[in-house]
Amino acid sequence: MKITDVKTWVVGNPPPGIGGKYFIFVRLTTDGGVTGYGEAYNATFGPHVTARMIEDLAARYLVGRDPHDIEAFFRRAYSSGFTQRPDVSVMGCFSALEIACWDIIGKEAGKPVYMLLGGRVHESLRSYTYLYPQEGSVHSEDAPEGRNVYNDPDLAAQCAADYVSQGFSAVKLDPAGPYTAFDGHQPRLVDIDLSARMMKAIRAAVGTSCDILFGTHGQFTAAGALRIARAIEPYDPLWFEEPVPPDMPEVMAQVARATSIPVATGERLTTKAEFARVIEHRAAAILQPDLGRSGGILETKKIAAMAEAYHIQIAPHCYCGPIVGAANIQLAVTLPNFLILESLKQWDGFHARLLKKKIAWQDGDVIPATGPGLGVELDEAVCEAHPYDGDDLHLQMMQTPLMP
Repeated sequence: MKITDVKTWVVGNPPPGIGGKYFIFVRLTTDGGVTGYGEAYNATFGPHVTARMIEDLAARYLVGRDPHDIEAFFRRAYSSGFTQRPDVSVMGCFSALEIACWDIIGKEAGKPVYMLLGGRVHESLRSYTYLYPQEGSVHSEDAPEGRNVYNDPDLAAQCAADYVSQGFSAVKLDPAGPYTAFDGHQPRLVDIDLSARMMKAIRAAVGTSCDILFGTHGQFTAAGALRIARAIEPYDPLWFEEPVPPDMPEVMAQVARATSIPVATGERLTTKAEFARVIEHRAAAILQPDLGRSGGILETKKIAAMAEAYHIQIAPHCYCGPIVGAANIQLAVTLPNFLILESLKQWDGFHARLLKKKIAWQDGDVIPATGPGLGVELDEAVCEAHPYDGDDLHLQMMQTPLMP
């Protein structure tokens, strides 16, 4: 069996825009006509550049080769151009292709991917949702002026209660102010105050029926993060996400040692080499690899195994499309140290339209698919009908420093 064809799509994500402005998908085809789908979570270059990078990487190291040979493919991509070190852009492209290889491998074997990774540990997967508004755009920059779920404790509390009524037992928010290209910074007093009031209101609304996940995006210095932590500790969040920038786990470890809140991190990390530093420094109790960036399914299985040895739990991250979501599910099912899965609401809306059969969600849990491969099929007609022609980055940090 050999890979003979590669096709990419950059798909525009219509309002409300959950998961970003666009998704980057790839399809691999073998000489036997078997197809596999993958997706990249790559924010460093524009989407069409990234799509071409995926095609280039495939042409160099995958086309004409057997998709089963994932270890060799990883080493060639990891070392591409005399690098041999974690490169988040290369690994975003590799991850998409690697996921597609596993989809093919599972289809050829007639089994879901999880059966090829040690088998099923969990019958269902606990999930959480971000506090997305129930109506309108989910992007904070598009939120109406004045009160909204991102800045008003009462509206956030009502939104959390609504999600609990749907079946969710965990919700996430990130009220601690903007993140910038110049972080970490000291939090502004208004950001500390809002964070505490939001947490207080949500805890009062949901009681003990729901965990609260406190998200940040590496905004703070260690000292600044601890000021935030002290303000929100009374409301017992399940985690404090990425309190400092991800480049120095030694600094993140300072936060982890000084707060009772479990620290979580991993969205911006790639390969076992970067996650190993987090583990080595005991910088986090919870790892959040995103399979569209972390190195794909097999590499993240290795990351999870390293974490398991240190009693660190895994909470796969997902802020993109449903193919990464499906890959997260296939891996999470196999992990003894699985904690919780990020769900984009109930995998409905455009995420459901992109698949021929939506990801199953029931009473707060994702129900793993039992079909071969990833267990989902991308609807190529929907991809073709929603091209994205822009050049925006998937995520963009504020480009000026934030002063207290």
